[in-house]
Formats: sequence, structure tokens, C-alpha cells
Amino acid sequence: MNDILEPYRVTRQPYYRPVADEVELFDAAYDVRMPMMLKGPTGCGKTRFVEFMAWKLQKPLITVACNEDMTASDLVGRFLLDAQGTRWQDGPLAMAARFGAICYLDEVVEARQDTTVVIHPLTDNRRILPLEKKGELVHAHPDFQVVISYNPGYQSLMKDLKQSTKQRFGALDFSYPAHEIETEIVAHETGVTSEVAGKLVSIAERARNLKGHGLDEGISTRMLIYAGNLIRKDVAPQAACRVALVRPITDDPDMRDALDAAVATFF
Repeated sequence: MNDILEPYRVTRQPYYRPVADEVELFDAAYDVRMPMMLKGPTGCGKTRFVEFMAWKLQKPLITVACNEDMTASDLVGRFLLDAQGTRWQDGPLAMAARFGAICYLDEVVEARQDTTVVIHPLTDNRRILPLEKKGELVHAHPDFQVVISYNPGYQSLMKDLKQSTKQRFGALDFSYPAHEIETEIVAHETGVTSEVAGKLVSIAERARNLKGHGLDEGISTRMLIYAGNLIRKDVAPQAACRVALVRPITDDPDMRDALDAAVATFF
């Protein structure tokens, strides 16, 4: 592996609990270098899955947190001035394509559509990246793959992926795991007992039923791990749930009361 990618190697196995055949399907997709789209709500394990697969495949992982201010130059690179004069610096996408890493564009829908189109020539049979400002055509390294994450719950007419982008990717659906599996994950990640983890998951399941009925998004597995970590540090369960589960997702007094009541049912 090129030395420039050493900082991006996942050296320790991340904990990931498979819930279906997603590991085998991603393995097969990487074998044919199919670009992949991970679809699902926030905090359900998409990023952890990519980290796990990068570790399993022994490939470096370059992650880009997409946002509406991100430009094409932020992805592909730009000329910089330093003491020696003008020099070119590859962006994360160009670096991954040039040297052979998995490039993970997290929450790609947050980026402007005129920015995301720069990945198009890398995600079809051409596997090239034109660096127009530099006058260079980068042919993707054989190990290169593009992975994007996408939350369909946030899509709108103004903020969605173009069909011309979507159809360049294979897709895996992610959701919150079944009760027993999510309980296992929360217990493993936090060190709380299975009983406490199960109660946290039950609270989350009640909150998720309110999505679209006063809540924009349900309580995620990530939030349950936050709550479990607080409980593990001897914070009272009701206080931990208030801080980590209820207050972050709503400011509506009635909804907070309803969620606090759900917490009181289990703790």
C-alpha cells in the first residue's frame, strides 16, 4: 500500500453485528468494484459497516463528511501557494482514486448536486477522474471504490440525489436492528447489562413509532449507546435517557412529556 494512505488504514477490527447478508453482498460488490449506496436512517450503523468492511478487505478508507458548502474542488483538489510557489494538492476523492482506497461520502445528499456529479465518471465503466484545473486525467487504481450513504427520510424535491447518480450505484438498505440484535449491540458497546440494554431499546422502539407523528426522526442506536455509556458511569437511568435520548430529538413540551413517560415506564 502506498505510504500516503497509511493514515487511512483501519488497523483494529471495528465491532459490527451483521443483521442479514450485507457483508457477503458488499464483499461481492467490491470484487467487481461496484459503487455502493448505503440507505437508512441516521445512527443505524452505516458508517460502522463501511469501517468494518474496509478492515475486512484490508483497504484504506477515506471518509468525507458532505455538506452544502462543499465544492467540487474540495473533492478533487486545488492549487495551493506555499514558500516554494504553486503546487497541486489532491482532494480526498482524487487521492482515493489515484492510490487505491475506498472513498466514503457520508450523507452525500447534503452536498450540492453540481458537486456530486464529479463522481459520475468514476462510477461507471470509465473509472476516470478528470482534473480539469490541472489538465490531468486520473485513471482509478484497481483497488478504488466509491461508497455513499444516504438517508431517504430527508429527501425532498430540493435535496435528493439525481437519478443519474442513483443508478450508478448498487444499494443496501439499513434500518434499526431487531430488538434482540439491537439489545446485543447496545450491551456490547456500552458494557451495561442485557436487561438495561433491552429497556433502552424498548424506549427507542416507542419513540420510533412517533416518527411522522410529532418526531422528524426516531431514537437511533447511536443515541442508545450514548445513554448506555452514561448509565455505565453511574448516571441515573432516567437522567441518562433525558440527556441522551429525549432532549436531543425534540423541543416540543408535549412530546418531551410523552417520551419522559415512556422512559419512566421502563426505569
